[in-house]
Amino acid sequence: MNESHQKELAVCGFEAVKALAAEHPEKISRLFFAGSRAKTFGALCKYLAQRKRLYRLVQSDAELEKLCGSVHHQGVVAMIEEPRIAAVTPEQIKRWETEKAAVLLCDRIGNANNLGAVIRSAAFFGVEHIVISGEDAQAQLTPSAYRIAQGGMEFITLYTTPSAEHFLKMCSGYLVRIGADHRAYRSLKDIPSVVQPDEAVVVVLGNEEHGISAEAKKLCDVLVKISGSGAIESLNVAQAGTLFCSALAELRRE
Repeated sequence: MNESHQKELAVCGFEAVKALAAEHPEKISRLFFAGSRAKTFGALCKYLAQRKRLYRLVQSDAELEKLCGSVHHQGVVAMIEEPRIAAVTPEQIKRWETEKAAVLLCDRIGNANNLGAVIRSAAFFGVEHIVISGEDAQAQLTPSAYRIAQGGMEFITLYTTPSAEHFLKMCSGYLVRIGADHRAYRSLKDIPSVVQPDEAVVVVLGNEEHGISAEAKKLCDVLVKISGSGAIESLNVAQAGTLFCSALAELRRE
């Protein structure tokens, strides 16, 4: 990639680019697509042409693979400016309390595909705010995260925090802090007894191998598990995130 485009991020995958085009076409600086996708993105091409931005039909999948670094481009790649993720502030947390918001906190989720899957579930269930830790073990936004999110990236807002512990300390007294922990005493069915429908809440999802850090667990108001048959110890973090998002959505529908 040349010098002028080194701060771009490739968004690939049909649903991801389609949602980007529908919700935030202004973010797209360049568009590349296979012939099979030309009809779908015709309106976007006209939009880009009016703004003198590049769009081009490519002659081979190899070109798309080179642009996004993946064979899973699904025939289209959109280049956007590398997203700047805002840091969470105490003022933002107070607004969430006022708005009775539901928030997800990713405590060192290390796989970008898992991050994308969590974002997809959050968007599906209407959880609009996700905080990711700034630690090295935490996956950041990548082309694969965008693709796996299946367009969900356009319906949530990401924030960053130095660590899960830092964020949870700031939330004290403002948001109910629920930690997802497969060794917890309480289970998902107990959610209605630990948080009210009109309370602001944050659910902490932990690292794929180690779960929530010991320090973060101590700062949670309650730990909650997903009960299973016992044959397998726990779910993948993305699957767990889906069930927690569903539980919060159900609570707020009551």
